[in-house]
Amino acid sequence: MKTTVFTAILFGLTLQISAQQGQVTIQQDGKIDQLVDLYTTAHANTGFYQIQVGFGNYEKAQELKDQVDIDFPDWYSKIEFESPTYRVRLGRFKTKLEAERKYLEVRKKYPNAMLLKPKEKEVKPKEKS
Repeated sequence: MKTTVFTAILFGLTLQISAQQGQVTIQQDGKIDQLVDLYTTAHANTGFYQIQVGFGNYEKAQELKDQVDIDFPDWYSKIEFESPTYRVRLGRFKTKLEAERKYLEVRKKYPNAMLLKPKEKEVKPKEKS
């Protein structure tokens, strides 16, 4: 008898439960947006260290890049054109320490390689609306 009454009460309560809908409003200081913009600008200016393996005309650069892709298959490599030559660059290293370690490894195979510092990107701040 107790089990039947308990089951009936439990069943009745579950029929009465319904979901509620609400709306959340977040109020934040306007300076938070300024901080986010400042953070984005600061990190957008940081580039990557790269290793320049060699340069020359397009055919020579393409052959060199193909060889670099064989020697260092897991590393990012590309050919960049800087008038009047094509330059083969390797890697995208965030820290100088990591770049220097990889540079020593690359120099064993390519003694004329050079470590390049990151270029600063010019970022325009967002306009306020």
